[in-house]
Amino acid sequence: MESHKNPLDLSLLPCIQLRGVGKNTADRLAHLGIHCVQDLLFHLPSRYQDRTRVFPITTVSAGDHVVIEGLVENVSMPKGGRTRLLCEVRDPSGRIHLRFFYINALQVKTLQPGVRVRCFGEVRRGTHGLEMIHPEYRLLTTDTLLPVDETLTPIYPATDGLSQLTFRKLTDQALALLENGGVLQDIMPTSLLQKHAFPALKDALSFVHRPPPDAPVDQLMEREHVSQKRLVFEELLAHRLSLLHLKNTFQIQKALSIPQKDSLTQQFITALPFALTAAQVRVTEEIYADLQQPHPMLRLVQGDVGSGKTVVAALAILQAIENNYQCAILAPTELLTEQHYRTFQKWFSPLNINVVMLSGSMKSSARQNTLATLANGEAQVVLGTHALFQKGVEFHKLALIVVDEQHRFGVQQRAMLREKGSYENCYPHQLIMTATPIPRTLAMSVYADLDYSVIDELPPGRTPVTTTVITNLRREEILNRIHDACAAGRQAYWVCTLIEESEVLQCQAAENTAQEMKAIFTELKIGLIHGRMKSAEKDEVMTAFKKGDLHLLVATTVIEVGVDVPNASLMVIENAERLGLAQLHQLRGRVGRGAVASHCVLLYQFPLSNLAKARLAVMRETTDGFKIAQRDLEIRGPGEVLGTRQTGDVSLRIADLVRDSDLLPAVTQAATILINQHSDIVSPLIKRWLRDAVKYGHV
Repeated sequence: MESHKNPLDLSLLPCIQLRGVGKNTADRLAHLGIHCVQDLLFHLPSRYQDRTRVFPITTVSAGDHVVIEGLVENVSMPKGGRTRLLCEVRDPSGRIHLRFFYINALQVKTLQPGVRVRCFGEVRRGTHGLEMIHPEYRLLTTDTLLPVDETLTPIYPATDGLSQLTFRKLTDQALALLENGGVLQDIMPTSLLQKHAFPALKDALSFVHRPPPDAPVDQLMEREHVSQKRLVFEELLAHRLSLLHLKNTFQIQKALSIPQKDSLTQQFITALPFALTAAQVRVTEEIYADLQQPHPMLRLVQGDVGSGKTVVAALAILQAIENNYQCAILAPTELLTEQHYRTFQKWFSPLNINVVMLSGSMKSSARQNTLATLANGEAQVVLGTHALFQKGVEFHKLALIVVDEQHRFGVQQRAMLREKGSYENCYPHQLIMTATPIPRTLAMSVYADLDYSVIDELPPGRTPVTTTVITNLRREEILNRIHDACAAGRQAYWVCTLIEESEVLQCQAAENTAQEMKAIFTELKIGLIHGRMKSAEKDEVMTAFKKGDLHLLVATTVIEVGVDVPNASLMVIENAERLGLAQLHQLRGRVGRGAVASHCVLLYQFPLSNLAKARLAVMRETTDGFKIAQRDLEIRGPGEVLGTRQTGDVSLRIADLVRDSDLLPAVTQAATILINQHSDIVSPLIKRWLRDAVKYGHV
């Protein structure tokens, strides 16, 4: 490598300048997000092996990963079975066998009786006693003393074409550069490091990559060592600062201030057949206060299934309409858009409010008419899916966007809608709703750019749903339960879940199930609804089910959200093991909406994976969405719970929001201190950990 007179900035030094890194290796490293030497140093080991001492053979046990050394005494090449080479190795204390399933000519030639070997591998119990399968080994000569490793051996997350040996050679070079004058700025202030007893960055990285032989391996494996915690803390801090930066960017933009007016609101509340809960009133007041500000509201409202989020959204919308502005409601599916459309039509028509819908399946003439009413301001409320993003959709005075089921939409999609709402250099307020509860510590970290409200109270009169988990072999019993429920004047759902990720096959399964049910229950009226039906057909079936004209509704997971039929008291979810907790909880929320005791039956097929067992057990234990979210987080991790595979909201390199949740309060406090007292280091810290952090800073 070239010598440099000036200190090398390791955040700028590309990996391709390291020895042994050509274009192919550089491309493979880039696949892991490693572009420069700094990235390489922040690519931490996932576990460690102890190769710092040689163990006498009699001291090792099955399950140990150890180094042993001895003389090859016997070698055989068994004829039957998978084993191609079996070597017996002895030291003064005992013997062990080395078993190889794949061999080459060199191994056959060199592994001969009388040869001395040093081996590393996992000890197992085999037919001949203790053995190692395909150990790493080196031949020893009588006149050379081979030293053992001086540090614990790191095992790195890798990819095809990058071996552990390659990673160790590259990190050796990176650590040598760090030790010999390479610059990697210790951005965090000394006062913060001292407060948490964190080591300096250089010391932390050296320890984590090459722990000394006496390092606490258990702590390192659990990522509980202070050197690891120091790096995790810095990454979490960078994420929080980036979100607060987004929030600040949003707040310096202008919005149309919406003063509180109560004429339409009072008429609406008086017409409701129920009283608002204290939680609904509290959250509504928080939203009203936001709408009066001269900068855009960006508020996330969380509420469990059935907590009354839609009413709260309606109250916010009425404020905008009373001030002669428009509102857009964004939903993830056409079915949910249609459900919301019917609900808002019922609520707002008596108030002379014009509600329209825009969907991808509309006929051209109807679409053009709707677009015209949006552009001239005749339409005060529009509901739609991603069709609201399309060219040709223009608003008159859009002041409020309500986004339902936030995690279904990407950051970029929301940005597109926001740009459409720009009016007189003002941007619309955003109210984001989700029925997917997120544990508080996680929400505070992941949505630091949003103000955060929780509707933590269910309306009175809702009955808890009893959940049972039953094998598909007892299907007959479930069919009897459906018959009894319908005979008693109640209604039921039968949900057919995803089959091999294919909507066509899913709909076909639902059609087959509906035919089967019609053959079994000749006296019952049975409906079918799935995603490939036309909107008018779906409307017709849902209306019939709501009116009580149908006893049983066979459906795919399109009924996951928004369907409200108080008389439906039984839900059967077939192949429940295929669904995630959030989806199961949403589906279960379709029953228990009236005063009658309700039941949800989760039918599963053998064999069950450990993940599926854990999910079904959680569903049986609780109906509390927040407890379910916490367990979902523990089982699957934050990326899945938040839908971040779609949104890209969370991308942590070394931190884990579940494992490291104990650090979050201190991270929150540290972020405030940095913004107020060390504002000059905020940007470098964000840049180190999040290259594209401010790409959508205006969302």
